[in-house]
Amino acid sequence: MPAFILLTVMTALRILSRNRLRAGLTMLGIVIGVGAVIAMVSIGQGARAAVQAQVASMGTNVIIIMPGSTTVSGVRGGQGGAVTLTVGDAADLKKRSPLLSDTGWAKRDVMQIVNGNRNWNGPVNGISPSYLTIRDWSFTGGGPFTQTDLESAARVALIGQTTLENLFDPGEEAIGATIRIKNVPFQVVGVLAPKGQSAQGSDQDDVIFIPFTTAERKVFGSQFLGSVGALFASTERSADLPEAVDQIREVLRARHRLQGEQADDFTIRTQVDIGKVQESTSQTLTVMLFAIASVSLLVGGIGIMNILLVSVTERTREIGVRMAVGAKRLHILMQFLIEAVTLSLFGGVIGVVVGIVGARLTTVIAGWPTIISLDAIVSAFVFSLGVGLFFGLYPANKAARLNPIEALRYE
Repeated sequence: MPAFILLTVMTALRILSRNRLRAGLTMLGIVIGVGAVIAMVSIGQGARAAVQAQVASMGTNVIIIMPGSTTVSGVRGGQGGAVTLTVGDAADLKKRSPLLSDTGWAKRDVMQIVNGNRNWNGPVNGISPSYLTIRDWSFTGGGPFTQTDLESAARVALIGQTTLENLFDPGEEAIGATIRIKNVPFQVVGVLAPKGQSAQGSDQDDVIFIPFTTAERKVFGSQFLGSVGALFASTERSADLPEAVDQIREVLRARHRLQGEQADDFTIRTQVDIGKVQESTSQTLTVMLFAIASVSLLVGGIGIMNILLVSVTERTREIGVRMAVGAKRLHILMQFLIEAVTLSLFGGVIGVVVGIVGARLTTVIAGWPTIISLDAIVSAFVFSLGVGLFFGLYPANKAARLNPIEALRYE
C-alpha cells in the first residue's frame, strides 16, 4: 500500500506538471486563503497583545471612579455632567475601605503650554502625589512632586514624552526649565517615562501633571473647590477588586446621602473590567478576520473541484484504459484525491510563506503590531489540506464511478 501511494503521488505530480499554469492558478486560491488566515490572525493577536499592554499601563489593580449620571430638577445628566466627587471622598474612602491600599484624584483640562518660542496645546492634569503611585508612573529624569508641594500649591510640573518633544528642542535639558501654563510659570521637576496609548486609544504621553491645589487655585479657576474629575484607588491583590468596589459604593452612597431607591451618582470601573471589554473586542475582531480569510480557502477549494472535474472529463479515456487493465475503483478514487491534496499541500506551503511575509510587512509599513502564531500556521495548513480533500472527493468519486466500456469509447 505505501508503494502504491508513493507511485500515485509521483503520477499526480507528473500530471500536474504537464499543466503548470492551470495548476498554479488552481493553487492561487489556496495560497491567498492560507496567507490571509495567517496574516489576519497575526494582526488580531497583535491587537489583543497591544490591548493587554495598554491595560497594564494603567497601573496595578486600579479602580477608577467617575462622576456618574445624576438627576437634577427632573433632568437627567450624563456621566461627568454634575459635580459629584470631591477630595473629601478620596480621603474618606482611604479611611473607611480596608481593602484599598491607596487613593488619589485628578482633574483635567486642555490648555496651551509655552516654552520660549514654542507652544503646545495639551491636557493639563491637577493630581495628588498618590495618583502617580496608583498609575505606576516612572521617570526618565527628575522625580515626582511631594505632599508638601501639594499643600503649598507649588508651581512645579511633570511632563510626558510627547509634551517634551513638542516643547523642547532635541538635546535641550527640560529638568529645571520654566514653562508657562495659562501665563503661570511652572518649573519642570520630572520627565515621565513613556506609556504609549491608553486602552481608549489616547496618547498617555501627551500630558502635564501639576499639584491639584495649584491647578485648582491658579490655573483651572474651579467654581467648586475640592471637586475632582475622577478618583483613583488600588488594592494589593486583583482578587480583592470586586469586594473593594462594593466597599467604595457603600462609602460613597453614604457620603452622598443616596437612598436605597436612588441610582448611584458615580461610576466605578476596575482595570479588570476595562481589560475584559477591550479583550472581548479584540477577540471578536480576530474571529471576524479569521472568518473572512477562511472564505478565500473555500473559494480555493471550489477552484480545485472545478479543475478536477475538467481533468476527469479530459482523462475519461485514460481512466477507462486503467480500469480495463485491472485498476480498481479505489485506485481511481485515490488518484484524484491525491492530486487534490497535492494541490492543497503546495498551495498551503506557499500560503504560509505569503502569510508570514504579509504579517511582517503590515508591521513594517502600517506599524500595526502582529504576532505570528504557530497554532495559526498549523491550523491554516491543516484546514487547506482538509479543503482540498473535501472538494476533491466529488470529482474523485465521479471518476471512480465511470463505466469502463463507456469511458473507453469516449472521444
